[in-house]
Amino acid sequence: MSLVRSILTLSWLCLGWFLLVAALVWAFGALWFDFPLAGWRHPVAMLFIAGATAALILVRPRKRAKAGVAVALLLVLAWWLSLRPSNHRNWQPDVAEAAWAEVNGDTVTLHNVRNCHYRTETDYTPRWETRAVHLSQLTGIHIAICYWGSPWMAHPILSFQFADGPPLAMSIETRKQVGEEYSAIGGFYRQYELIYLAADERDVLGVRTNFRKGEDIYLYRSTVTPAAARERFMEYVHTINAMRDHPRWYNALTTNCTTAIRSQHAAAERAPFDWRMLANGKMDEMFFEKGLLVTDGLTFAELKRRALINPAAQAAGASPDFSRLIRLDKPGFGGPR
Repeated sequence: MSLVRSILTLSWLCLGWFLLVAALVWAFGALWFDFPLAGWRHPVAMLFIAGATAALILVRPRKRAKAGVAVALLLVLAWWLSLRPSNHRNWQPDVAEAAWAEVNGDTVTLHNVRNCHYRTETDYTPRWETRAVHLSQLTGIHIAICYWGSPWMAHPILSFQFADGPPLAMSIETRKQVGEEYSAIGGFYRQYELIYLAADERDVLGVRTNFRKGEDIYLYRSTVTPAAARERFMEYVHTINAMRDHPRWYNALTTNCTTAIRSQHAAAERAPFDWRMLANGKMDEMFFEKGLLVTDGLTFAELKRRALINPAAQAAGASPDFSRLIRLDKPGFGGPR
């Protein structure tokens, strides 16, 4: 029995130290990325971790040291939870405007639809348009999956198809301020607000295929019915309107380009969780397995190989026929089988 007690005591001790160290690492990151005075972020984070480490090493009894560090951690947590997202910051030009919509029966009028004219990735003329679409003319959803490095991580863009007008793409992204860069670690903190971009395909797909380096886009046609597509579209509309008054933080784990889509559904209507919702580079494989993609009878490997649109997008360039050209001869879009 004494051996069992010793093992349990050691296990609890190890668990306690693990949780304490994990909390200190989190607090260090919170101060490093989110401390309100940008010039003091790194010094404050370093002083905090140095002070906590010194207290744990030097202060006796050890319980008093742990209690003091725990209080400091709670203060950091309380401050961090008090941070509020905003729609009013010095935004980069490509996210300067947030979409919003007016619904009048069958007609949905979307404001601030992005349709930039790009010369390079960083040299572009921002253009924001107002577009009216008709729900009765919404025929389906096409899904673009963008990769920029790891095959495990990707960015999904949903493109809503209308029989009487051009597609309208929806991309959930980080809303960065002027001079701000994306940080994979910073994305776990309150570093960025969330933005729902409503955009022309030539903008939101073309900038990735034609101007950014190392990004590949695969485009699929979904099996979603027009009725279901209208439901999904209105979920986006309700969300972008809600975010005008209630902005949200982006979080790389809990509120990102994939999980935000799932959270738009009522909890009782959400699909069962699948690990590929987090490792979203495998999302197209998940869709394939669930019968959510038009496959033209191809295996997944062949479907994906042929779904790459970069060469077609680069050939289309700034053509007003961009959306049709990137689908030519692609499986699911009437191409050869």
